[in-house]
Amino acid sequence: MSRRLRRLPLLLLPIALATSLVACGSSDGGSSSDASDSSDALHGITISGDLGKEPEVDWNGKLEVDKTETTVVEEGDGAEIKNGDQVSAFLWIGNGYDQKKAYSDFDGGEPEAVTASDSLAPVFKAAVLGQKLGSRVAVTTTAQEAFGESGNPQLGISNGDSVLIIVDLMGPYETPKPKTVPSSQLPSVIEKGGVPTALDFTGVPKPQADGDLERAILKQGDGETVTSDMTLTVNYLGQVYDAPKPFDESYSKKPATFSLSQVVKGWTYGLTGVKVGSRVVLAIPPDLGYGSSEQSGIPANSTLYFVVDVLKAEKAAQ
Repeated sequence: MSRRLRRLPLLLLPIALATSLVACGSSDGGSSSDASDSSDALHGITISGDLGKEPEVDWNGKLEVDKTETTVVEEGDGAEIKNGDQVSAFLWIGNGYDQKKAYSDFDGGEPEAVTASDSLAPVFKAAVLGQKLGSRVAVTTTAQEAFGESGNPQLGISNGDSVLIIVDLMGPYETPKPKTVPSSQLPSVIEKGGVPTALDFTGVPKPQADGDLERAILKQGDGETVTSDMTLTVNYLGQVYDAPKPFDESYSKKPATFSLSQVVKGWTYGLTGVKVGSRVVLAIPPDLGYGSSEQSGIPANSTLYFVVDVLKAEKAAQ
């Protein structure tokens, strides 16, 4: 499957936090992320601004750390986050060596869905599990503790750098539900020899940036019902509104196989509940696609349109 449809590696796009928090960080068991009430846990860093808005960070010079410390910058008055809770959270990451922002969910305007559990990477576990909703929590750590031995070169963070992570715990996460619409409200499928080659937007109104996740069932299958924990095999074609050609497709290549937890949220939510053997058209708003991040053939803040043939579904390997 094309890389562009997947949830890209941690922090390249604001769509991967929940699974990436489990995968990143040290795996040798030799370190931990202990909550700290020490007044110097932030090493002189001042963090200000409203919850849910990009924080203002006064670095107080280069951040020097040799362990992970977690500080509650602002304690909320919501419920305590317990194991298994799914919460909505904004993530901000800064490079403590050059005092520059490396990544921010605030750039896309949308928080992440994070499942609180013991399987979270140590640097994030203390920032989420046991905290109160409505809190802002900060973590100071090393690049190797946060991202592993290599750091995160894609963010400009080398393995010798220090890292500041800020997490805004906004509230319980509510899974978006696709809105089922008549096929006439979404683009029609252009075929050649029975194979989809493009989408026709004739009569389809220009999408709004804050539009709904929409789904039209063109063909109802009679196979198993797709659930969000499954691995799917599909054929697909994607195009943005009024584009001269698709930005990606598999019909001329081979079907794609992927876990629904590894693709953009619009696919995860839009294909859940569909029966194997179905053909569907999806309209995915920016916040469930790539947000403000521009991709090749996909302008920033684009609604993504797909025709998808669901060929196979099976439970993901544990």
